[in-house]
Amino acid sequence: MEQLPIFLQVRCRNCLVVGGGSVSGRKIDLLLRAGAQITVVAPELCPELKALAEQNRIKHVARIFQDQDVSDKVLVIAATDHNNVNRAVAAAATAQNIPVNVVDTPELCTFIFGSIVDRNPVTIAVSSAGRSPVLARALRARLESDIPAAFGSLASWAGRYRDRVKERIPNFQQRRKFWEWIMQGPIAELIFSGREQAADEMLEESLRKGDTQVEHGEVYLVGAGPGDPDLLTFRALRVLQKADIIFYDRLISREILNFARRDAEKFYVGKQRSNHCVPQSEINELLVNYAKQGQTVVRLKGGDPFIFGRGGEEATALAENGIDFQIIPGITSASGCAAYAGIPLTHRDYAQSCRFVTGHTKNGKLDLDWAKLSSESETLVFYMSLKNLGVICDNLIQHGMATAMPVAVVEQGTTVKQRVVTGTLKTIAGAAKQAGMASPALVIVGKVVALREKLAWFEGENEV
Repeated sequence: MEQLPIFLQVRCRNCLVVGGGSVSGRKIDLLLRAGAQITVVAPELCPELKALAEQNRIKHVARIFQDQDVSDKVLVIAATDHNNVNRAVAAAATAQNIPVNVVDTPELCTFIFGSIVDRNPVTIAVSSAGRSPVLARALRARLESDIPAAFGSLASWAGRYRDRVKERIPNFQQRRKFWEWIMQGPIAELIFSGREQAADEMLEESLRKGDTQVEHGEVYLVGAGPGDPDLLTFRALRVLQKADIIFYDRLISREILNFARRDAEKFYVGKQRSNHCVPQSEINELLVNYAKQGQTVVRLKGGDPFIFGRGGEEATALAENGIDFQIIPGITSASGCAAYAGIPLTHRDYAQSCRFVTGHTKNGKLDLDWAKLSSESETLVFYMSLKNLGVICDNLIQHGMATAMPVAVVEQGTTVKQRVVTGTLKTIAGAAKQAGMASPALVIVGKVVALREKLAWFEGENEV
């Protein structure tokens, strides 16, 4: 280990920053977040620092640096454009054994700033000992994606219970095991989702029972987004990596499933038109039964669980059986596919609203309110509609929509296999058939489709 990592308490303590530019501003921001009292020595301040001085958040000494400026300071930073000034600051601070950082000059530093992940009160700092700050920032970016934004809330919440847990579980090994269960189990997820009272109740129940491994099964209804694995949310990724069993549909790619932990059981429950691998009622029953066994269950769906994903039916079944569940939204196929096709769903000059519609028949009928759907100032997005594309276009035309209304069919949107075919209400059914378009596909109807010619930015490998 080349350097000793430490965390310095500077709250309400005097710190010195020499230099009044934007680089100083970045260091001052860190010090302010840590509660330091800051003196800035510089002939002039940049606008950002001048505003802080006017707000009395920093003290400005408008002159060049003098050696006595370091006196009574617990930390010193030099961030000027003048090498001789930076060296003078480093020498004065070092002579008094005061920690000093000279920006971008490691050989003059007695400490350096790491790349920080702030989950107050949890703080993580990554350092490359000054050799590769870009690498340290890259590592920080990975940590940012892995650590929930509410991780600090979990730390603060746990701190309230330290004495209570120690009193109830005096054995150190048992207590450590208990806290590991807390940090990796359903209680942590309750904190992450803002349900602190429920977390309190679950912890108290565990302490009353004297059980450090209480089996609390829970189900997560997770939206996997429209297809591109990079569009998975951080929270969905975290839940996937803790699931005991995953029930997934046919729109879930192998790349997304690979994010799950390796020993998780994966159960395919995909559906296609008139070919339901597992009926919905059986899926509901599976979710309930596995949760009752204490399993962490993920129901993974393409797009968003509550937009034509039947998540409402599953959530109802869970609620009726007293099963804890959480909904993790995903980027719905409408917004994802439209964005990758270069089609804005709304535009102040073309469409002031957007409507999501199922194009899937129920009992062999496509029973929709065609009169309401025929407004030309609205964008229509039809899910599960490719087979009925001709019927949809005919009905819209019959109810007053112009035959020249632009239409797009987006196949396997957001993935490398994406294809987009455009046309009009009169021509799109034939064009899609000629191109051999297949499900999964989304149909977008509206004047905004005409903007694709200008805004198309993404091309799949087999783009038409």
